[in-house]
Amino acid sequence: MSEGPAPPEAPPALRQVALIARRSVSRTFRQPELIIPVILFPLILLAVNAAGLSSITKLPGFPTDRYINFAIVICFIQGALFASITAGTELASDIQKGFLDRLALTPARRWAILVGATFGGTSVAIVGTLVYLGIGLIFGVTIDAGIGGALLLVALSIYVALAFAGIGSWLAVRTGSPAAVQGMFPLIFVLFFLSTMNLPADLIEKDWFRTIAQVNPISFLIDGMRSLIISGWDPGQLLPCFAVATGMIVLFYGLAARAMRRRVQRT
Repeated sequence: MSEGPAPPEAPPALRQVALIARRSVSRTFRQPELIIPVILFPLILLAVNAAGLSSITKLPGFPTDRYINFAIVICFIQGALFASITAGTELASDIQKGFLDRLALTPARRWAILVGATFGGTSVAIVGTLVYLGIGLIFGVTIDAGIGGALLLVALSIYVALAFAGIGSWLAVRTGSPAAVQGMFPLIFVLFFLSTMNLPADLIEKDWFRTIAQVNPISFLIDGMRSLIISGWDPGQLLPCFAVATGMIVLFYGLAARAMRRRVQRT
């Protein structure tokens, strides 16, 4: 008695990611309204802060005499956050239309589906990173770690964007609603203002504020990326930055994959 045809083998994981990512990037870049605000808003906020807070460079112990050197990193982090909103919203839209549920029934690996599906938002962050760095250099940003440090800064920015996209993917799969994803991110944005975004931790006078800033994961990301610009190659700042970003990737993509498994089991 002859057996039926064997089910098709799934393509390698990286090819799975590439195929899904290509669709995500193509769809995202066909919608300029998802790209332009993500790139422009951090630059506008940088211009406002650079004009209004430049005098704090005169504080004893401030790490640089040019505030733009201190503040430019905020663009990278904010760009990653806003891009993750885009990634999460687009993923939730796919869930509403049933595309992700159908994709989850294929042999494709869940983590590959999630990473690929959020790559549209991540690619926006990549474009933003290059724009921020270029504009920063035009306006006098100096990178103490040199050309190698600039390349690492770009790579680290992309890595952080992928980590934030993990938050978006988890919220998208957990809720299945673009509105819910967008509604949760203002809460995350509050963490930016409770970090070392505007001042180094040792110059924050309020004890409660300084304590929160010192344990805030966003501060580790900011300080690690900022160290490449201000202090050069500082393993004490870079390693915690990589560790936090890696922890976010493992945690949130793991939660998203678990939520997807439950979603598929219910269908």
